[in-house]
Amino acid sequence: MAFLKLEADGFKFQFKDAMSAYIFDEKDSQSSTFHGGFMKGVDIIAEYESAYVFIEMKDYDAIKEEYNIKNIEQEQDEARKESVRKNFKWLKNYLKYKFRDTCLYRYAEGKVEKPVHYFCLVTFEDALNNVLKKSLTQELPIGKKGKRWVQELAKSCQVLNIQTWNRNFAHENETHRTFFKCTVMSTTGAQ
Repeated sequence: MAFLKLEADGFKFQFKDAMSAYIFDEKDSQSSTFHGGFMKGVDIIAEYESAYVFIEMKDYDAIKEEYNIKNIEQEQDEARKESVRKNFKWLKNYLKYKFRDTCLYRYAEGKVEKPVHYFCLVTFEDALNNVLKKSLTQELPIGKKGKRWVQELAKSCQVLNIQTWNRNFAHENETHRTFFKCTVMSTTGAQ
């Protein structure tokens, strides 16, 4: 059982049986994983024998109410309603473009031969993450390909907090069968 450990943006990851795992949006131009460019990139890419895993992390624990669109229709303050909607839309679009731009980078690198699974680690509660996942998957072609495409862009998309991530994908959890096993912890106390 081999583990690759990686720390980024306030989170520690322990990937089980990954062939590689690295910070994809590397800022250090001297790093071997620095790709430069002017587009956005996901935070981490892990490569497994059968798939690539794109990981984007957002620690919004302290400001999560600014994105909580879940019960927004009950809000009486119209300015707050509009602000929450605007913030939520911005976050959804940000996650969408991070994925799309990473796909373009990977195409340019010749690294598109395996299925891609997109994981967004966001420090919201499950219900809000589910709303975000539904909104995001409506705008990304998850599990679908166009008539002329030879492959789909992404096999799956997950939006999870740390607890849900570990409940489903931690390496010690053998009840959930998946190619992908990875435990994550916060270095900042985020949930």
